[in-house]
Amino acid sequence: MVDKVIATQAALDLIARLKEKHGALIFHQSGGCCDNSAANCYLPGELTIGGGDTYLGDIGGVPFYISKSQYEYWKHTQLIIDVIDGYGGTFSLEGPEGKAFHTRSRVFTESEIREIRTTEGD
Repeated sequence: MVDKVIATQAALDLIARLKEKHGALIFHQSGGCCDNSAANCYLPGELTIGGGDTYLGDIGGVPFYISKSQYEYWKHTQLIIDVIDGYGGTFSLEGPEGKAFHTRSRVFTESEIREIRTTEGD
């Protein structure tokens, strides 16, 4: 199975730290601000996940969603969640840690795209 979203070790370490501090978490990548390069980390209930969102998978045991409109642009890429120093904004839980989640990507290979289409029924 092709992972649509993965995380670097630095991101996994920060996720573990945030889970210890806050408990359950969710991620959401919207089509909004920040050049769409920031995956935001929330407590469940801080953001409503619904029909306008697509579940990509889990990173560090935390579900990761993306808005459907944003997924249409990025569906040919694997999202790679990383961490950078600095403050990514006021919405995401890692800000007080002096870190920010950052989304990188790589284009899927042709065989990965075929596998995704098969599993999604396209």
